[in-house]
Amino acid sequence: MSVDRIVMMFAGFMVLASLGLGLTVSPYFFWLTAFVGANLMQASVTGFCPAAILLKKLGVKPGVAFT
Repeated sequence: MSVDRIVMMFAGFMVLASLGLGLTVSPYFFWLTAFVGANLMQASVTGFCPAAILLKKLGVKPGVAFT
């Protein structure tokens, strides 16, 4: 699995988890959803993604979006 796929899967998981927690535990978890969305937009504009950098340092095969 490449860095791109792992980053997208992690972002999707975080969005779904924060939505579930926001509906069942506390609406403050919706702030996590907003943070993940803002980070995705920032990464698409700047190319800087902390998760991708960490995964590359851990030796995960790079993909084409975060090279």
